[in-house]
Amino acid sequence: MRFLRILLAASLACGVLTPASRGIAAEARRLNIVFVNPGKTGEVFWDMVSQTMQASGRKLNANVEVLTSERNYRIMQELGLGVLARAAKPDFLILSNEESAAVPIVEAAETAGVKTLLLSNTLIGEDAARLGPPRQKLKTWLGDITTDLTTAGARMANALIGAARVEKWQSKDGKIHILGIGGDEITPASIARNVGLDLAVAAAPDVVVDRMLFANWTQSEAEHVTANYLNWASRKGIRPAGIWAGNDPMALGALRAATAAGLVPGRDIEVVGLNWSNDALREIKAGRLLLSDGGHFLLGGWSIVLLRDYADGCDFASASTHIEVKTSAITRANLVSVSDLIRNRAFDRIDFARFRAKAGACGHYDFSIDALISSLSPLKGAGE
Repeated sequence: MRFLRILLAASLACGVLTPASRGIAAEARRLNIVFVNPGKTGEVFWDMVSQTMQASGRKLNANVEVLTSERNYRIMQELGLGVLARAAKPDFLILSNEESAAVPIVEAAETAGVKTLLLSNTLIGEDAARLGPPRQKLKTWLGDITTDLTTAGARMANALIGAARVEKWQSKDGKIHILGIGGDEITPASIARNVGLDLAVAAAPDVVVDRMLFANWTQSEAEHVTANYLNWASRKGIRPAGIWAGNDPMALGALRAATAAGLVPGRDIEVVGLNWSNDALREIKAGRLLLSDGGHFLLGGWSIVLLRDYADGCDFASASTHIEVKTSAITRANLVSVSDLIRNRAFDRIDFARFRAKAGACGHYDFSIDALISSLSPLKGAGE
């Protein structure tokens, strides 16, 4: 035992932990982490972020407390500042900088001495210019973990374009006409997706985005704007080929509007979404939704991996304070491999410990869909 204590101390001093010493560190120190969830209770994506975070905590000896702001950014700030005012402060505070609401919390955390991690949305624009990168002006702001949503947005658009070309869904002007539905015009996560759409269309001279509309991430608003677009296209004699939706709820709203307009999704028009939601997977299986990009709700689980490593002396900033995770598309071709995980939110099947950085390679992570699938424990009853 004395030898193991010496080994652990030496590992911590060097900033590099062996697998054995990291296991001892995890047993020796249980982490207390608070996540201020910016979404609403019952909002699929943000609920799944919280659930993967808590599942990861169960595997990595961390207690994860989730506070939900119900899409009210004043409440988000009140919750975050309230955590910082506690007598017993957490080891880490995880925030999402939606509509720049996290900025005053991150600043207050510096004074309170609480380490913060930004998830999904980081600092942009004037805030980024004023506060600089992580760990400079704000020493306790450790960094951020985000997803490459620009590539996701482009992949979604290219799937629509490819399907339309195969089906020869050009309008009378020889162009492929697409409707774009974005979540909003201000959050980094939305902007990145929209840029991906723009890049794909810019590279396709036979494609035009007739409208880029915003539906506040909701199914009902997306259904409304899609219905208006389809009515407009009908009056103009335009044949709509595809609908690009920035998340799955908006894609589902687009499906409803298309069906109400007499179109058969998957046969007359293609729709794409993003989130890997269970509802979207059902539509993919039915052939009505072309794909759902995403997997970024797993940022919740990956964030605990980063913080567990950081607490045990393997700092992700050894590579970069910015961790960017690639998303993947779920189609009918790969649906079976992840359907149970999402349908039943069986996130305890994920062996999160397998994703920790290897000794000597702090900051280097493989969060790919292939690594995810290989980490899953067998389904109960499988093979019986």
